[in-house]
Amino acid sequence: MYHLDGRSMLDIARETGLSRSTVSRMLRQAIESGVVEVTVHSTELVSDDLARRLRDAHGVDVDVVVVPDDVTGIARLDEIAQHGAQRLTEVFGGEMTLVVPWGTSVAAVARQLTPRRAPGSRVVQLNGSGNTFTSGLTYAAGIFSLFGAAFGSSVHPFPVPAFFDRAETKAAMWQERSLARVISLQRNADVALFSVGSLGSEVPGHLYRAGYLERADLDDLREHGVVGDLGSVFLRADGTSDGIALNERTSGMPIEDLRRVPRRILVATGRAKAQAVRAALLARAVTDLVVDDHLAQAVVDLDRTTRR
Repeated sequence: MYHLDGRSMLDIARETGLSRSTVSRMLRQAIESGVVEVTVHSTELVSDDLARRLRDAHGVDVDVVVVPDDVTGIARLDEIAQHGAQRLTEVFGGEMTLVVPWGTSVAAVARQLTPRRAPGSRVVQLNGSGNTFTSGLTYAAGIFSLFGAAFGSSVHPFPVPAFFDRAETKAAMWQERSLARVISLQRNADVALFSVGSLGSEVPGHLYRAGYLERADLDDLREHGVVGDLGSVFLRADGTSDGIALNERTSGMPIEDLRRVPRRILVATGRAKAQAVRAALLARAVTDLVVDDHLAQAVVDLDRTTRR
């Protein structure tokens, strides 16, 4: 009654006709005799252990945030975003370039930023935001303006579609000087902040719910074993991204270019993103990982089962 139902000793005493001191003595005897075993789980120990496992397996700096189980969805994302914003503030400063994609998780981080001037800094859009229904400019600009305002940075948009209709069109556009300038800023960035997208996420990414992908696209991705995306570049479970048709048409930053950015912060939450997060880790696209304990445990479990 006390341990399982959460009843107070006074309530138990009244119901059983025993004195409160007798109930207290019986509970103490139950613990001492081993009938009842009390285990205290330290959230700090849990997060430290998960962080160590991920750090050892993937060679990244890890911040595992323990969030109460009853906190879900957007509220859980906001908790993780606070820590992601703190990590970004620690590594980004004056005369530096930050490259960021648009998306639900990145927008959450932007809203959590505490203003701190970084003179001469730049915020560069990582991938295009347009599709056949909308230019995506208003949505994307709203996110990047928050980063620019927080750091006093100049903002450099990337006004292209998320996906081109043909790879040849993309190749031609990439030769335009106005776009080549932005691409050069991307490739020479000091810090990248991003999340990963997953079809099964509790909070679906903007890419998967705003008309960017048609049913045929999704079917093709599944056939190629894709588990998610990083800045609209699609990844398989093993971290590879080659041979995927949509990646030939994406405006996203190729993984090999992203790897050259010195600090690469991935912020994510929810067990459903475990495969996509692990794919990004295996792709060596991440140097700093900020996740909740549920997601961290799910990635650790995948590491263990996949190696069997």
